[in-house]
Amino acid sequence: MFNKTILIIGTYDTKNDELDFMVQCISDLGGKALTMDVSVLGEPIKPTHISKHQVAEAAGSSIQAAIDSGDENHAMQIMALGASRLALNAFQTGDFHGVVILGGTMGTDLALDVCQALPVGVPKYVVSTVSFSPLIPPERLSADIQMILWAGGLYGLNSLCKSSLSQAAGAVLGAAAAVKPPANDKPVVGMTSLGSSCLSYMKTLKPALEERGFEVAIFHATGMGGMAFESIARQGGFACVMDFALPELGNLLAGSVINGGKDRMCNAGASGIPQLVAPGCLDLIDFAGWQRIPEKYQDRPFHAHNRLIKSSGLNAEERRATAREMITRLSKAKAPVHVILPNQGVEEWDREGAPAHDPDGLHAFCQELRLQIPASMGFSDIATHINDAEFSEQVLAVFDQWVATGVVNKEVVA
Repeated sequence: MFNKTILIIGTYDTKNDELDFMVQCISDLGGKALTMDVSVLGEPIKPTHISKHQVAEAAGSSIQAAIDSGDENHAMQIMALGASRLALNAFQTGDFHGVVILGGTMGTDLALDVCQALPVGVPKYVVSTVSFSPLIPPERLSADIQMILWAGGLYGLNSLCKSSLSQAAGAVLGAAAAVKPPANDKPVVGMTSLGSSCLSYMKTLKPALEERGFEVAIFHATGMGGMAFESIARQGGFACVMDFALPELGNLLAGSVINGGKDRMCNAGASGIPQLVAPGCLDLIDFAGWQRIPEKYQDRPFHAHNRLIKSSGLNAEERRATAREMITRLSKAKAPVHVILPNQGVEEWDREGAPAHDPDGLHAFCQELRLQIPASMGFSDIATHINDAEFSEQVLAVFDQWVATGVVNKEVVA
């Protein structure tokens, strides 16, 4: 069951005992290890399967060049680039089934690059002295990364750090044995949404798209979901995107940490993926429960959704700004874009009588969007709410036309 190979990456000149301990844990469970040394100055006690010299060469450099730079940050970026390239190549040739990487801040910096280089579905575990730390920005995290704190393990083995190391070794091996990677037997439509009480179009669209032979992956647009969506789009993993939940863009402009990264709404277009876009929830600001609210927003009432997130609304001028930014980002796309504007509302709580009802703000947004949208971009301005059946019907009408004309490819995206 556990006869899988795990790539183990670390600096074997300083952490040989810890890395060898994980090799032994994996071996004891019936797995195999493929070892990669990413150290610069020292030498491992015994040779690894992939040497530090091979890693540096894969980055178009050498260990001596890394040393001669006199800059540890530059040196480790050489090793991060080489390790990422070699790891991806080794996975594509079937040499391993999961990866575990050990490190302090240096090793973690490298680990984050390696994990982002590997496709979704490859088990990725990082044992780090800074796991879950604010030192790690969310945009550095790959979509399915797993981390465990390397507690008490800065220098040498002890019973505390063995607990972390053995858990990571067992977890990655078990994941490699149990994982069901993406089947890649159907074209995938990537869709964004929020909880179904706020946005409900996916209840109609998902089965309708599946009947048409597509798989539908729906991403929760609360920061990390948007980052995962963008990561897969960057890799060309979607046949089409239906980006209908955009609070992460408004949050980004408002300075909230609950955003999908600076490249939100950019990667599908850059990858040549056709986009259907609607401004779902682009009236709200979400802030982390712990985050200090910027002064310009402090005079507004905030609803504490739970201890993790609190929300308020954008005013009319801010909504105009989101419309401008939305079109600026979409205008860079290398594939067709069609914007659908449900001009009667963009989330369930903005209906008449609901707490976020703001007809003046909605009017300002709609007016600005109509002014900004270029003639080259598809546009449907429909007198309906985003959660009404008419919205989903319009989405499917545009999508079906795109399929019929070959804009959306029904062949599986590699």
